[in-house]
Amino acid sequence: MIKRIAHIGIAVRELESAQEVFQTLLNLRPSHVERVEEQKVDVSSFHVDDTNLELTAGISEESPISKFIEKRGEGIHHMAFEVDDIHAELARLKEAGVRLIDEEPRMGADNFLVAFIHPKSAGGVLVELCQKAG
Repeated sequence: MIKRIAHIGIAVRELESAQEVFQTLLNLRPSHVERVEEQKVDVSSFHVDDTNLELTAGISEESPISKFIEKRGEGIHHMAFEVDDIHAELARLKEAGVRLIDEEPRMGADNFLVAFIHPKSAGGVLVELCQKAG
C-alpha cells in the first residue's frame, strides 16, 4: 500500500491509457477526472492520503501540455512512492505484468530500500518505490 507521495503533475499524450497504467501501479482508481477548457486539458487525479498525482493530457495542439510534450515528450524524470511493504508491492506489480528495473529492493539514500519500475510500464515516468529500512 502506498503511504505517501508528493503532488506531481505528469504530462501524457492519451489520458485513458495513462490512467490504466497508473491504476495498475497505484492499485487505485482516479479520484477525479475533469476537463479544463481554459487550459485545453483533461486531468485525472489520484488522491493518496493528503496528496495528489495529476495526469494531464492536452485536448488540442494549442494546449500548453501538448506543446510541452511536443518539445520534451511525456512524463517527468521520476517520482517516489513510500510503501509499507516494498517486497509485497514488487510481487503485486510483477504479477500484474509491470516491467520492473529492480525485482528486489536495494539500499538507497537516507536508509531507504528502493526499487525502480521501468518507464515503459509507467507512461514514460521512472517510478521509485521506497520503504524505510529496519
